[in-house]
Amino acid sequence: MSTDLDVSRRKFLIGSVIAVARPLGAQATHSPAAEFANVKALVFDTFGTVVDWRTSVSAQVADFFKRKELQIDAQKFADAWRAGYQPAMSKVRSGALPWTKLDGLHRLILNQLVSDFGLTRKVTEAELTDLNRVWHRLKPWPDAVNGLTRLKQKFIIAPLSNGNISLMTNLAKFAGLPWDCILGAELARHYKPDREVYESAAYFLDLKASEVMMVAAHLGDLGAAKQIGLRTGFVVRPMEFGPTGQSPAGKADLQPSPSVDLSVKDFNELASRLGA
Repeated sequence: MSTDLDVSRRKFLIGSVIAVARPLGAQATHSPAAEFANVKALVFDTFGTVVDWRTSVSAQVADFFKRKELQIDAQKFADAWRAGYQPAMSKVRSGALPWTKLDGLHRLILNQLVSDFGLTRKVTEAELTDLNRVWHRLKPWPDAVNGLTRLKQKFIIAPLSNGNISLMTNLAKFAGLPWDCILGAELARHYKPDREVYESAAYFLDLKASEVMMVAAHLGDLGAAKQIGLRTGFVVRPMEFGPTGQSPAGKADLQPSPSVDLSVKDFNELASRLGA
């Protein structure tokens, strides 16, 4: 017949076995924060991942055309502007253009749009110069600032963008992005997805590649970062290219690839998963 003493002894012995099987301080379940314990810095794609470029650009373009009393589809104009982004950078990579900052590439694309949309002699040089700076005035996604502020408490955070330094600095001031520093294409004098951009993040922060996580809404960006040893975090931005998820400027990545280290719905989830 079992006594209370026997029951207590059995509980004690079972507890002792569990303690031996699981070292002191070990977690019963897998912790994402533990998996990324060696990560010291997070670097972010910016256009589309941190800020909502399409809504922001089209709203400013619409306001500009309204003031000019011009009947132009602002969303179509914004999409065409963004659609020229990759072809312009390809000209730099091929040597057809010398190294040119993104502000310069945006202006080259804008000059072509002036012709394509029948705006020749309808807008002044000063107006075009100001219009080109709409890319300095983009609104963040609703979760971006709060999520970045949380992450900043634990990690170095910086953009790793194709945007030039003045553009990224002005954008940070406008959108309230709490970066620790500005990294990206202009420092490397290469455009993503060239490996030099990703390598430069670890180099300038004096970290190993494995100590840096690239965060982006674009799987191509993450795949290139992964190839040089960066950890990768995917955040889905289904509205980047509008309510249908696609436009002439591109198509949203809605599901992570198997190679992605961490996948989240927004920056607040990213902060929680990383223990920030």
